[in-house]
Amino acid sequence: MMESSGPFYQTPESVKEYLELSEGIDGRSLIERLHHFLPENSSVLELGMGPGKDLEILNQYYEAVGSDFSELFLNRFREINPNIPLMKLDAITLDTDNRFDAIYTNKVLHHLKPDEIRKSLKNQAGLLNSDGLICHSFWKGKGVEEIMGLTFHHYEAEDLEELISPYFQTLSMEEYSEMGKVDSILVIARKKAEQ
Repeated sequence: MMESSGPFYQTPESVKEYLELSEGIDGRSLIERLHHFLPENSSVLELGMGPGKDLEILNQYYEAVGSDFSELFLNRFREINPNIPLMKLDAITLDTDNRFDAIYTNKVLHHLKPDEIRKSLKNQAGLLNSDGLICHSFWKGKGVEEIMGLTFHHYEAEDLEELISPYFQTLSMEEYSEMGKVDSILVIARKKAEQ
């Protein structure tokens, strides 16, 4: 997760609760879509890796690096997978000198306010190699929800296009179902040449 989510994933209880809520859910289908656009062995940064289920899948195809703002998630994953590199990163500031071919999130950026997403996307473009890709999933809809102390911003395709278009050219914008109805959007986009 990221700093903007506050202290939610900074306690063992909140991490345990998240693990229980996310049991049986991963982003394999999203990573398969990314695989259509990104060659194997490319370098990928996952932002907000949480328990690291998607990072393990990414690592099957790519040179994946995980990141989170929660030391608890990072330490837990490190104990299980000591050979996969990890970084503590805030999803807005992205304070690292590393460069990547792609940046991936699964339902992470929706915790950010729209102006924070713009800052994050600008900084993501700065971390990407030329022709670098982003692959991000969001909850579909309108409005903002507060659940267990976390903020969830919902977006429609046109909202996401407006947010990403200054820095990225959309390659794919797909609606899909995660909780039984069409409730999610996956965006895959390429860094613009001038970035």
